[in-house]
Amino acid sequence: MSKWLRFAAVAIALVGATLITTPKALAQNAPRYMVSAVDLEIAPAQLDKFLEALRENGASTIKEPGCRQYDILQLTSDPNQIHIYEVYENEAAVQAHRATDHFKKYLATTKDMVVKRQSRPMVSVATYSKPR
Repeated sequence: MSKWLRFAAVAIALVGATLITTPKALAQNAPRYMVSAVDLEIAPAQLDKFLEALRENGASTIKEPGCRQYDILQLTSDPNQIHIYEVYENEAAVQAHRATDHFKKYLATTKDMVVKRQSRPMVSVATYSKPR
């Protein structure tokens, strides 16, 4: 009986340790993507040309190996306010994106169309999405 109690105590301790450390271990192993959130104010007369250049850049960017998501958003109350939400696997993928010809073309094409720009680099903490 004594061996059984020791075995049960060890088993309970192992299960308890697993339950305590598993969420922490999962959180540490979750991918931490590099996120770029960019807010732009576009000159009203340039909006259509800007969006055309941005869509072209986005279509090329999402094909890059390290890019996981590229969203272009427009404020409903002010269509000249554009938000870009980009997700990359790591910093190397961000730097590779910035070195592409299509990104350099986008910057050169749109440089005089942007009235105001604010970029906020972030790292993902958790991501949730539904399958399409």
